[in-house]
Amino acid sequence: MTDLSRDDNAYVRPSPSRGTLGGVARNTSDAIVLCEAAGYDIILVETVGVGQSETMVADMVDMFTLLVAPGGGDELQGMKKGIVELSDLILVNKSDGALEPAARMAQMEYTSALKFLQPSKGDWRPEVLRVSSAEKRGIAEAWETMERFYEMLHKTDEFSRVREEQRRKWMWDILRHELMDRVTADQGVRELKEGLEKQVMEGRVSSGMAAEQLLDAFLKGRK
Repeated sequence: MTDLSRDDNAYVRPSPSRGTLGGVARNTSDAIVLCEAAGYDIILVETVGVGQSETMVADMVDMFTLLVAPGGGDELQGMKKGIVELSDLILVNKSDGALEPAARMAQMEYTSALKFLQPSKGDWRPEVLRVSSAEKRGIAEAWETMERFYEMLHKTDEFSRVREEQRRKWMWDILRHELMDRVTADQGVRELKEGLEKQVMEGRVSSGMAAEQLLDAFLKGRK
């Protein structure tokens, strides 16, 4: 990242998540479109962490790459299960020094796990590669794999299909976010919210009934 920030041909744009689940900000998809319109043909989207909610970024990129460290333990691997199923490429980083044997083991484990998954984009079978950012090893091979993936998308028309499906999903995601923002900002909802939340927490009103009352208050304010 330090090298990229100094490169005149690169543009780095931070997008604070502001509490948004999914590992990316709500306006990240718009930022990607703007970068493409500006002529950038390689766009990297980095999420804020690791967890099931991080899979949201898969709906806005052409290739979903998972970067893992060796020796994470069974608990961490379990957390990543949902992400592994969506990954087009898995890179095991820190494959150097004392961690190299652990990196080889992680590569074998992820490769075995991927054998049971069905291809999600054409005939592409996700690959697992070892890289070392410290020693700059395996990076060229990773880039070559990304190029092969890109060529496959275009040869099979998967590129257009994936982009179309992403645009559809983000339309509904944006609508959900906008509706929630407007509902919570509504004066009628704000007047009912505190009292209803207390009743729900005390078990005097069901969550469903409270939600219906808040929705009715919002719709009433729109008439």
